[in-house]
Formats: sequence, C-alpha cells, structure tokens
Amino acid sequence: MADESPSAKRWLPLEANPDVMNQFLWGLGVPPEKAECYDVYGLDEELLEMVPKPVLAVLCLYPITSQTEEERVKEDSVIEDPTTGIYFMKQTVGNACGTIGLLHAVGNITSEINLVEGSYLDKFFKTTANMDAMERARFLENDREMEVAHSVAATGGDTEATDNVDTHFICFACVNGQLYELDGRRSGPVSHGSSSPSSLLQDAAKVIQKMIQNNPDSLNFNVMAISKMT
Repeated sequence: MADESPSAKRWLPLEANPDVMNQFLWGLGVPPEKAECYDVYGLDEELLEMVPKPVLAVLCLYPITSQTEEERVKEDSVIEDPTTGIYFMKQTVGNACGTIGLLHAVGNITSEINLVEGSYLDKFFKTTANMDAMERARFLENDREMEVAHSVAATGGDTEATDNVDTHFICFACVNGQLYELDGRRSGPVSHGSSSPSSLLQDAAKVIQKMIQNNPDSLNFNVMAISKMT
C-alpha cells in the first residue's frame, strides 16, 4: 500500500480479502489442502476462538498515520540485523505490501505447508534463500511472473483497484519461539517477545490491539489468519 519505495515501479494494491489471497497463494504453489486464509472478525478471545487452528501466520492491514509512522521510526532505530532463520525482505515496489506480506508468511512456514514442487513459490524461495533483504526486494522488483500474478489478484477483488491508498500490510509469524512483525518498510524484523505456534494468533492480536489503541480515530484495520488445514 502507501509506502516509501525507492523504486519508481508501482503495483495496484491487493484487497484485504481472504478469497483474493487464497486464489493468489493457491495459484502460485501453496496446496489448497495445506493452508487457507480466513478473516479475523475481532480481537477479543471469543472471536479469536472462531478462527480455524492451527494458525501459521497473521496478516494485518493498518492505516498509515502520523502515530503509526512515529512508532515505526522509533522502533526502527533499535532493530538489529535480521535474525538467522527468519525470511525477511525489503519493499521497493509501491503498493506491493500485500504480496510481500504473503511472501513473509509463506517464507517462514514452508516446512509446514510443503509447497508444490516446481511451482512459482517453490522456485522463488529456493532462488532467494541465500539473498539478503534488499537482494530479495530487487529480485521481486524484476520478476515479471509475480508482477502479472499480483495484477490479476489486485483486480479480482470486490472493490475497484486504485493506487491512491494510505494503508499497509504487515505479517506476524512465530520463528524460533519469538513473535516477529515482518514489514518491508522496516529495516528488519521486529521481535514482540516470546510466542509459540499455539499462541501466535493471541500474541499477534495483542500487538494489533495496541496499534488500534494508538489510532482510535481510524477504522482502517483488517486482520486475516493463514491457517493450516488438518
């Protein structure tokens, strides 16, 4: 969504819609019988319990406001280099945050979902495995196949696609017992403390609730979970 991209390239934004996300992921190599996106209708315990488990990753669409930007700059100042074992990439393409959020999710759960051998995502993660965050960003920027797939998904939602937006997708994943916020606009992964696969959704919800409390006048929040099919 809206971002500070050094690249002149801009894509249309993805809609925060599980159907759009599912078709996108399944078409690129995530087996439909392995993982699926679901809406998270609220962040209180009762509504979180309605989300199919286990949850592998959480996507959050949030508004870019002066408050969220101030928080991002403050947290960026203390981010260390990306931790070993975390799949993280920078964002250099405008409005690509939905796709990057999904890549952050899938890149950190490949062992759980067994991508289709030889599929786009299978080849993407094998090719970029040893790249740094910026090299991965440049690879995506020049990847015509992903650009086309993103465009198809962006125009497949319920609302008319426009690049004039002020919201942004981020991903939450549990890696090595820690809850990480993965955002291509940041300098690296942000750790939010201890977590586990069984508590990932609740732990991410607490972080998102704090973001909402800091932006009480905004309604532009949307949360989705990527759950493992059992």
